[in-house]
Amino acid sequence: MKRGRLPLTALRSFEMAGRHLSFSRAAEELYVSQAAISRQIRELEAFLRQPLFHRLHRRVELTDAGRRLLDQLMRSFDDIDRLISEMVATPAQSVVRVSVEPSLASVWLVPRLNRFSRLRPDIDVSVEVDPRPIEFRSDQPELALRFSAHATSWPRSEAEILASTVDSPVLSPALLASGPALEKPADLAHYTLLHEENRQGWARWFEAAGVPPDTIPARGPMLADVSLSKQAALLGHGVALGDFLQIGEEIASGALIKPFDIDVASGAYWLVARSLKDLPEPAKAFADWVRSEFAEGRRALEAKA
Repeated sequence: MKRGRLPLTALRSFEMAGRHLSFSRAAEELYVSQAAISRQIRELEAFLRQPLFHRLHRRVELTDAGRRLLDQLMRSFDDIDRLISEMVATPAQSVVRVSVEPSLASVWLVPRLNRFSRLRPDIDVSVEVDPRPIEFRSDQPELALRFSAHATSWPRSEAEILASTVDSPVLSPALLASGPALEKPADLAHYTLLHEENRQGWARWFEAAGVPPDTIPARGPMLADVSLSKQAALLGHGVALGDFLQIGEEIASGALIKPFDIDVASGAYWLVARSLKDLPEPAKAFADWVRSEFAEGRRALEAKA
């Protein structure tokens, strides 16, 4: 086929709709109407003389032909994106773009970022706070730091575990001094419990501690993430479930107290990229620094164990 006949606009619309399995999401990202996306895909299907999507009730699925075409288009567009990025002039000051989940950015990364700046003053770090999945396209960061409760496979990406996490109750010394004694886990029923997103974390901890669930009131403030629950605990508003990689310094300084030696596995932190071995030098330097910081945190926890 002559290249002049390639329906490039329709192919781009199909690639976007195929990745998201959504015509409306494709329309939003391409700044066109959903009707325009639908029309371009219908024209592409007519051009190819075969359907690319199964139209179901309120959703679409790729046909076999659609999956084959999408795989090829994604590889081709990604290759073009990488080549264009390489052809763009490198700025005098190197920059690494990192996508980080909100709580990890505020509680872990930002307090340590000056350490990397002292180590590599020639590299600026652009921190993009975003909890959503990332596909590492040319307009997105090269690296991501993510938390997952399970061993998660990020599509078309590589993920390296940085540290497993465990949770245990923590509270301020002032709150403990003013409240009932904490001699056994069930005594936490006399305190306000701080919950992150849902109540499942505390339910898992009490189960591990051997506390019957009906003895603990299922109530307490619901906070969006660990940074908010940590702040609330420091202010004496209640007892939080602490991830010790994120609150280790507060435990070491005595700003927070861990009343029980019962830890419950809660997930892991991951370093994610399209290809960890093919990172540009600034991103590679930042990735190595992140690895060393997490390794130092693990050693500190092991020394206290």
